[in-house]
Amino acid sequence: MHGAVGAGRIEAMKFKAERAVLLKALAHVQSVVEKRNTIPILANVLLEVKDGSLRFTATDMEIAIVEDVPAEGLRDGAVTAPAGTLYEIVRKLPDGADVELDHQAGDQQLMLKSGRYATKLVVLPTDDFPSMTTGALPHQFRLAGNVLRGLIDRTRFAISTEETRYYLNGIYFHAAQGGPDGAALRAVATDGHRLARVEEPLPEGALGMPGVIVPRKTVAELRKLLDEVTDTVDVALSDTRIQFVAGPVTLTSKLIDGTFPEYERVIPKDNDKVLRVGKNDFSAAVARVAAISSERSRPVKMALDRNLLVLSASSPDQGTATEELDGDRIQYEAGALEIGFQARYLNDITDQIAEEVEFRFADGSAPTVVQDAADSSALYVLMPMRV
Repeated sequence: MHGAVGAGRIEAMKFKAERAVLLKALAHVQSVVEKRNTIPILANVLLEVKDGSLRFTATDMEIAIVEDVPAEGLRDGAVTAPAGTLYEIVRKLPDGADVELDHQAGDQQLMLKSGRYATKLVVLPTDDFPSMTTGALPHQFRLAGNVLRGLIDRTRFAISTEETRYYLNGIYFHAAQGGPDGAALRAVATDGHRLARVEEPLPEGALGMPGVIVPRKTVAELRKLLDEVTDTVDVALSDTRIQFVAGPVTLTSKLIDGTFPEYERVIPKDNDKVLRVGKNDFSAAVARVAAISSERSRPVKMALDRNLLVLSASSPDQGTATEELDGDRIQYEAGALEIGFQARYLNDITDQIAEEVEFRFADGSAPTVVQDAADSSALYVLMPMRV
């Protein structure tokens, strides 16, 4: 942190900034703040003015987000204010407004003025604001924003939400000797029902990095930031922490302290019954047959024979539904096979695929491999359901 703060004191601070600039920064930091925390200071954002720059910091003790923003009319100092309230006030100000924040030191309230609007916010001592010191982050590399976005988008749907298996509550990033291009940066997520494995060429500096599990909340916050990244993201990590720097924003997070399972062992190698089907045809047909039941976990049955796929679903309360996809729209040369999957799981995977889905089956009860027929960088494994 910068800005030395005296014991128990809250330094005087003043700045003026555009509403749009403040709103963007507050949107980032307030979403990290823990809404239901029992430690009052964690509901606050730390505002620091030093040497002509304004810095926002928020933390929930697991993640910290720091953002530097342009401001003017500055008086160096620091203060903490309620993040959610400040965000809501700035959000409701008119477009194009200038916002002035002025704090006179001590435990006086923070004055906010914009046009004819004025409010005062209760502050807490900056001394109470926790610092998430990072320590050394020896492994450092750079990724294009769209590459990191792709690694997250194609895996995060498979992150487990089951808190007892906490080591599955994130995405496992590691360097792997893999695909046709040799060393790869791999992202893996699984909840025991499905597995997603995506890889990109290993960036310079990532060789030798430890395998790390990035928590679900961190993944969600990082993904929001990546919507605004047009360039690159600097990544630095150790065994216990990871940091992402994207433009003016630095996101630092603790890692999940656990061992990710040996996922390669669950990826079938010998599935030889291959179905290829257009993604749009398939996902629309699955949605139509699954509509017969409002129960999210109800299976959709796939009955396969040479160049014929019959999708069906049934509900004891609602009835049954079937749809056929035939030789014009599918390729399947193997023998007859029946297998069932949860409709939502099928959709989660096909959502990641561009045009043609490739399924590789062993039999009706074994794990199935799903890939984009035109892109081998992502591989999915899906456990069947009894039908």
